[in-house]
Amino acid sequence: MASTVYDFSCQTPAGKKQSLEEYRGKVLLVVNTASKCGFTPQFAGLEKLYEQFRDRGFAILGFPCNQFGKQDPGSNDEITEFCQLNYGVSFPMFGKIDVNGGSADPLFKHLKKAAPGALGSQGIKWNFTKFLIDSEGNVVNRYAPTTKPEDIASDIERLLS
Repeated sequence: MASTVYDFSCQTPAGKKQSLEEYRGKVLLVVNTASKCGFTPQFAGLEKLYEQFRDRGFAILGFPCNQFGKQDPGSNDEITEFCQLNYGVSFPMFGKIDVNGGSADPLFKHLKKAAPGALGSQGIKWNFTKFLIDSEGNVVNRYAPTTKPEDIASDIERLLS
């Protein structure tokens, strides 16, 4: 039974397994993303957060998901290229996953259980749901898709202090 995010491995866009142990000691923001969503412009705000805090031990981990309105239909390579070309994304992006249902990625099962949504719901409602993880690998907060990245900056700052 996993107790922190460091207990998980996830697929890179190239299909290799990457242990989240590599992020031990960092404050993390884990986000399920989509390239063709009304919230897609949040990539710019996420990149700004990453640039602002990465030198202090912060990382954003992006996980493309096509479960909501089929808004990320491309291949892993196409998604990565889109994020870099259109939003200058330099934070780590992983391979496309499911976040809900029987095929949900184990990391997201853990995140949803550790930080349920409104009224205790464990399901993710839409793209750009965000999970803030402390430097010990524990889920600290869950943010709705409507929460702008810049509105999370003070919470990140608090965890980095």
